[in-house]
Amino acid sequence: MRMTVGIVHSLARWLLPLRCRVCAQRGHQGMDLCPACHAAAQTNLPACPRCALPLPAGEVSVCAACLSAPTALLACHAAWRYGPTLDALVRRYKFEQDLAAGAVLAGLMLQQRPPWLAGQVLVPVPLHRQRLAQRGYDQAHELAAQLAQATGLPSGHLLRRERATAAQSGLDRQQRRKNLRRAFVALPGPLPPSVVLVDDVMTTGATLEAAAQALQRAGVVQVRAWVAARTP
Repeated sequence: MRMTVGIVHSLARWLLPLRCRVCAQRGHQGMDLCPACHAAAQTNLPACPRCALPLPAGEVSVCAACLSAPTALLACHAAWRYGPTLDALVRRYKFEQDLAAGAVLAGLMLQQRPPWLAGQVLVPVPLHRQRLAQRGYDQAHELAAQLAQATGLPSGHLLRRERATAAQSGLDRQQRRKNLRRAFVALPGPLPPSVVLVDDVMTTGATLEAAAQALQRAGVVQVRAWVAARTP
């Protein structure tokens, strides 16, 4: 039976002391994150409830972009802003094979939960099989598995990444959307009416939008998203 990162991390916690995945100091609150690095992270509030874009202090309405061009996402919740602490954790998790950093990201997501989780099905945004072979694990799948274990919500593999798209870094919003057009397809079988996409970082939202469109084409009525961090 395949063990998720969350199970492996829980077992390792019995054997190894907690150490911050950013600076290697002693961890706290049951996570491999020290108080200083935890304090340096910025919660993503206030933010647009549709796209999670950070907003000026005191502003809580839908942003102008979402008002002018509605997307397939009914709502998006980014627990933290992509910056100090979060950038280091994401980099270690995605590109340095630091699975413990992923467990910290899941823990931080659980500290800032969206208000609409009840009754939802968590759906990780999948990697293409080529990228999965290179990395050795699917970071969104591991996050979703840990979030499901902690919340009691079901987690389902309802999407497949059909095309090995070019890297999104360096592309603008329009290029990202074009790059991801029809990149995802829903797997055959019955689908729940409402789901929550899970991923690590949201930049322009192109990946989540493409995934949400694929689910809606297959019959899902409501698609929301929950990510660890949102870029400004």
